[in-house]
Amino acid sequence: MNTAAADRIAKAVLYEGYMLYPYRPSSVKNQQRFNFGVLYPRAFSEANQGTEPWTMRAEWLVEGTLHTRLEFRVRFLQLGDRAVEQASGGEFRPIKSLAVDEQTFYSWQEAVEREIEIPVATVESLVSSTLKHPFQLPSTTAQEDCLDSHGVLAGRIVRTQQAIDGCVSVTAYAVSDNVFKISLCVENFTVLRQADIVSRDQALLRSLVSAHVLSGVEEGQFVSLLDPPPRLKQMTTECRNQGVFPVLVGEEGQRDTMLASPIILYDYPQVAPESAGDLFDGTEIDEILSLRILTMTDEEKREMSQSDQRARQMLERTENLPAEQFAKLHGALRTLRPVQKETQ
Repeated sequence: MNTAAADRIAKAVLYEGYMLYPYRPSSVKNQQRFNFGVLYPRAFSEANQGTEPWTMRAEWLVEGTLHTRLEFRVRFLQLGDRAVEQASGGEFRPIKSLAVDEQTFYSWQEAVEREIEIPVATVESLVSSTLKHPFQLPSTTAQEDCLDSHGVLAGRIVRTQQAIDGCVSVTAYAVSDNVFKISLCVENFTVLRQADIVSRDQALLRSLVSAHVLSGVEEGQFVSLLDPPPRLKQMTTECRNQGVFPVLVGEEGQRDTMLASPIILYDYPQVAPESAGDLFDGTEIDEILSLRILTMTDEEKREMSQSDQRARQMLERTENLPAEQFAKLHGALRTLRPVQKETQ
């Protein structure tokens, strides 16, 4: 799998919508997440009449033989609850933020990158039987004391991650001579108690967020679903995709890596080379967001830097962006085409 070429695109997909301008927890826009590609627990989905998905399916074609080898990686974010608690009379009281000397700690939903790697399989094995790969992420809890400059305990930060149980299923079907349809399904079977009264924020802590799939092939080639050869066009229309859509990634013309993305992309998508780093917004409006970040007040910047590690890195990168690099964000002309003369 050409992971180097695909990783930058996959990262952009992974963090799309993770945090929005003005990149602060106190902002209304950041108090309810709207990430793409969320797979909620099945019980939560069913309690909400299926309006929130608990499963996704990706289907695409591969040209090869029974000996063609395939690998799959399911990637997603696992959200964790960062609760700030104030020390008071030997007890701890949950609060939204805690100021300790010159630093402020905020309650927030942090994210950890997860990757489920499926063992390499041959087309032959996938045709003969469905490959099922269950996975489990255990629950964890960690505490961090917040001491002031005199060593007095002002409060603590409690980081909690809920357990997640899921399964990845992969199968293959012969659809023509040396052409096979690959079907991959990801399901979230996490058990919930009283699922009908669990809030969306609580369900997100047990969900696969920004879920997508990277797949590689050896001794074979993937088929573009957007621009297939004429002889395979009908077969591509019969591929059923739910929640994601597979596109080719890598260098133009390569057909060894496929990305099933919850965001609509074209084959061989590219992150603009002028982009200096993630802004969690598809890197399509870097100049505007960078300018807006620079106009923040010192207090707003302080909240941004102390709320999330990725937000702090974004702020530092933007404030230290060289003038020549900043000028490149203003715009770029990618291609030119000849002007056709009008005929009389």
